Amino acid sequence: MTETIQQNGSTGSIYQGSVAEYWNEEANPVNIELGEVDGYFHHHYGIGEPDWSVADGDPATARERITAELHRLETQQAELLLSHLGEVRPQDRIMDAGCGRGGSSFMAHERFGCAVDGISISRKQVDFANEQAQQRGVSDKVVFHQLNMLDTGFDTGSMRAIWNNESTMYTDLNDLFAEHSRLLSRGGRYVTITGCYNDVYGLPSRAVSTINAHYICDIHPRSGYFRAMAMNRLVPTAVVDLTEATLPYWRLRARSPLVTGIEDAFIEAYTSGAFQYLLIAADRV
Repeated sequence: MTETIQQNGSTGSIYQGSVAEYWNEEANPVNIELGEVDGYFHHHYGIGEPDWSVADGDPATARERITAELHRLETQQAELLLSHLGEVRPQDRIMDAGCGRGGSSFMAHERFGCAVDGISISRKQVDFANEQAQQRGVSDKVVFHQLNMLDTGFDTGSMRAIWNNESTMYTDLNDLFAEHSRLLSRGGRYVTITGCYNDVYGLPSRAVSTINAHYICDIHPRSGYFRAMAMNRLVPTAVVDLTEATLPYWRLRARSPLVTGIEDAFIEAYTSGAFQYLLIAADRV
């Protein structure tokens, strides 16, 4: 699982290759049209109470209104994650592990003024994000790499902060946190926002299994995060349950023209208690 994805896109892992293929072919309007609102392209979900009035009014402009509101909620989620990265100085270097099309990486650079390395297994995402960096005039500070986040090749201790935003479910947690621990400087901060199944309830529910199949991922149990962090010198400093905060996003998305067919599974999983949406921040000791 730890082979590096080279710039030609080759990989020694069949699973990682299938993940790369999925994201190279992915072009869901919910990921593209939301980013076109203001140029920040995300690949994650939202939090907060929507303005429900966007679903009413002139049907001819409903798509535009709902798209803008969904994008506001996903940007709000990214801002919350970045607010937990701690003290990051302009001279620091930070890493967006599973960066998608780069939206959060650009937000981080604007917030902290530091260098940002974005990592994606998808050649298509990396090329898109680097083109965005060129257009924004920040390609000297924000750079995207086609790499396996389990084995980046970056220098030990070179990162002040690292985050995963809904990308840990494509990895083995122990391998992932071992690499993050290696990359983080002493006292550096790791943050993830992720969906995890509530293993107090036992094995993953049918709805969680549906989500796994849809995204060809492997959602981890909640306890797995804390166990793997403890094994890799990452000490949690904050755990925030965002389950109730993300449900309104999914309910609005289910009413939007941008549905992908997975919305009902997320709503069922969250409302049943079998699935949770967590923010976890941890320091490298």
